[in-house]
Amino acid sequence: MTPIDLALAAGAALIGLSAAAIALARHRPACAAVHGAAVPCALALAAAGLWALAADAPPGAVVLPLGLPWLGAGLRLDALSALLLMLMGVGGAAAGLYGVGYLRHETEPGRIAPFLPGFLAAMALVILADDAFTFLLGWELMSLLSWALVLAHHRAEDARRAGLLYLVMAGFGTMVLLLAFGLMAGPEGGYGFAAIRAAERGPALTALVLALALAGAGSKAGIVPLHVWLPAAHPAAPSHVSALMSGVMTKVAVYGLARIAFDLLGPVPWWMAPVLIMAGAGTAVTGIALALADGGMKRVLAWSTIENVGVILAALGLALAFRASGMPALAALALTAAFLHALNHMLFKSLLFMAAGAVLGATGRGDLDALGGLIHRMPVTALVALIGATAIAALPPLNGFVSEWLLFQAVLQSPALPQPWLQFLVPAAGGMLALAAALAAACFVRFYGVAFLGRPRSDAAATARETDGWSRAGMAALAGLCVLLGVLPGIVIDLIAPAVRLLAGAGLAPQSGNAWATLVPVPQGRMSYSGLLVVVFVALSGGAAAWLVHRLASRRLRRAPAWDCGFPEASPLTQYGAGSFAQPLRRVLAPLMAARERVEMPPPGAVAPARLAVHVEDLAWTRLYLPLAAGLDRVTARLNALQFLTIRRYLALVFATLVLLLVGLALWN
Repeated sequence: MTPIDLALAAGAALIGLSAAAIALARHRPACAAVHGAAVPCALALAAAGLWALAADAPPGAVVLPLGLPWLGAGLRLDALSALLLMLMGVGGAAAGLYGVGYLRHETEPGRIAPFLPGFLAAMALVILADDAFTFLLGWELMSLLSWALVLAHHRAEDARRAGLLYLVMAGFGTMVLLLAFGLMAGPEGGYGFAAIRAAERGPALTALVLALALAGAGSKAGIVPLHVWLPAAHPAAPSHVSALMSGVMTKVAVYGLARIAFDLLGPVPWWMAPVLIMAGAGTAVTGIALALADGGMKRVLAWSTIENVGVILAALGLALAFRASGMPALAALALTAAFLHALNHMLFKSLLFMAAGAVLGATGRGDLDALGGLIHRMPVTALVALIGATAIAALPPLNGFVSEWLLFQAVLQSPALPQPWLQFLVPAAGGMLALAAALAAACFVRFYGVAFLGRPRSDAAATARETDGWSRAGMAALAGLCVLLGVLPGIVIDLIAPAVRLLAGAGLAPQSGNAWATLVPVPQGRMSYSGLLVVVFVALSGGAAAWLVHRLASRRLRRAPAWDCGFPEASPLTQYGAGSFAQPLRRVLAPLMAARERVEMPPPGAVAPARLAVHVEDLAWTRLYLPLAAGLDRVTARLNALQFLTIRRYLALVFATLVLLLVGLALWN
């Protein structure tokens, strides 16, 4: 058996599970069993990817007698697809394990169980596709099955609205990708990836295809301004589905962009790289700024996904710039940062969505200001959420720090680029990414502190209970991987090196054999980082501080009034809430999010309470999509008159259209 055989067997098993779940949809234990059976299938996909990467063997390919009659369904497992298959398998296995417990208290498990295994199989099909038809077929199946999962709670108005918006944006993305592949295939119709790689294109056509790929894949990944569906759809979906969509599906979209930009298109002109770099940096800052202003747990996480996708996109753009400038070693550094951050984001964002789902299931409340004190009621969830929040805030020694540190090492090498524009633009983008990283730390201090620390702000939080054992196991597995990849990142960097070499033409020096698990990405720059040494330092310094306190502090009991922070009223409502934490940064970043505050102060003598109303806008939605929708409504209202024409006018209209098309064809030739 080869890795691709294992992947195909696992994919076929997932399709079979979906079919079985349709018949068993009315039985809650059977739905949970389907999720449990999806776990070994997902692990088999991860094992196939790991096997291919570890062996660094030549790509395996197979053609199934499906799809287009003259083409079939081409499937291929190379280093890049193996990396994404491993990422998807790990995320899918954790989601399936969590889902076993989740479906035991889900009101309609039959609306989830049949679609989740198929969703995993569709993502695997996108990753393994070796021709445009198979890729787009898998892409559309991935979109439709995830749309069905978003609508699992279809009776809620928010879910229906999110499903409609997601469907529109998914259709747009598929249409744009179809055009991109059509341009790459050319008039000969060479839809196989081998034929697309061999075709010759001019710089203008290459730039057009890359722009279309950025729009098509970016609409699925959540790149600003194509992100508007994501903060609506991810919170509406069941929590483990949110984890898959945010942690895995967005990476499949990034995979599509990387496959086109670095593999299928061939050499890309350097002047396209700034588009990706600035789009990524702008996406990162916008996403985390809006996350800071939001008060819903899952919406905060969804906005944060946009920020992390921006970080990955900026790293890909930087890799394109280095590769186009003949610097393969630095391109490898930027690509390593991009792929490692994609893997890291899958781990900690999936973990945080699952933790948010556990809180939602225990309290019935998803708004931060209704929580608090959960560290005492849900200690295991609080611990794994702390690991996830620390990792996503890019604090050492966890995995989020490693990938962002590698990205900034690549940014620091930008003065070596020969283009003056890039020498100016890359440090500016690096400053934006540094701002996003700082805001992310503030965002997740707020997220964790308001939800888990302090005192409960509602009866639901005060009476919450720990989630089930299956869900805790799924979260604990992801938390352990966050710690492992932060302490021993060299092993993973060496593992993904074949994918980096495939796209950049070079790779980083082997890292796993360095003393104290130290990373040395640019040996001549003498820059290094050791997560293991950081762990040792934290353990020694923390242990020494604790020993000194217990050794030297007084044991005499002292009683004194607790500090009331200026509020003598002991109500939990006097604690800092989510809005209180966000207010200073919200005011600073007000132009970016059109934030407005209105104070309603009653007149003297009135007994009505004073109120503070805060309004935050997503400028892409209010300034781009709403006017576009209004314009389309006006145009379609005018075109509505066409349905009342006579048969003679219809024939005249068809004839005029045919003449215009022939004239256009003649001018084109």
